[in-house]
Amino acid sequence: MTGTELGAALRSGQRVYGTLIVSHSPKWLELIDAARLDFVFIDTEHIPLDRYDLSWMCTAYQARGMPPVVRIPCPDPYIASTVVDAGACGVIAPYIESADEVKGLVGAVKLRPVKGRKLAEILATGPDLSRGAAKQLAKNNEARLVIANIESVPAMENLDDILQVPGLDAVLIGPHDLTNSLGIDGQYTHPDFVAAVDEIIGKARAAGVGAGIHTFFEDPGLEQESRWIEHGANLIVHGSDLMAFVRSTGADLDRLRQRFGDERLTRTAPDGDA
Repeated sequence: MTGTELGAALRSGQRVYGTLIVSHSPKWLELIDAARLDFVFIDTEHIPLDRYDLSWMCTAYQARGMPPVVRIPCPDPYIASTVVDAGACGVIAPYIESADEVKGLVGAVKLRPVKGRKLAEILATGPDLSRGAAKQLAKNNEARLVIANIESVPAMENLDDILQVPGLDAVLIGPHDLTNSLGIDGQYTHPDFVAAVDEIIGKARAAGVGAGIHTFFEDPGLEQESRWIEHGANLIVHGSDLMAFVRSTGADLDRLRQRFGDERLTRTAPDGDA
């Protein structure tokens, strides 16, 4: 899959499946094909990755037919532009709460290399470009995606305006921050959270914008994820490579301990907490 194909799939409602990739070991690339991912999600908001590591990760995954979408640390158009320069097919902007923030990101990602006053004028009044120039810009940037993290009550209040911004390809719900904003921190089965997710997905799909949620919580896990897919979610970001390792390895070791009657030894963390 290419970035162009990923964007078309999101806008049309076709489901695409990916996961958060934490490891940046070259060895990982020899194994990742077996996961049959449509895309990969790389996070630079919560994970410390420098531009060099990010660039080779984006280049490598794109070459293997898994377009990389990268979450930037904040909704800053300049940071979005550097991530695209590093090879990202898409930019995920965290904690979006206004349509103006999305417009700035669309300008940085989809109108490159236009900058400065000219870009501001285009975003304010619409493209004032020759037909040839507009066509060339669209061609140069057709594989670049803009995805907005919706993860707060203010974002939901402004969602209708956000979804009307031309160039927005998808919204991705941030479950932990959304529960925090709703005052039900970490309660992923709470009726208010479930209703909020349903509302965001429903509005996005009605607007022709892709919609999804990063499902990283183990309980209720696949059942809840399946429910949201049935309600229209088509951007499926399931867990992460690190979580898969922890769950699989932990379960295997528990089975071995049980088979041989071993108890888990007490582990003391470096700060003294067990």
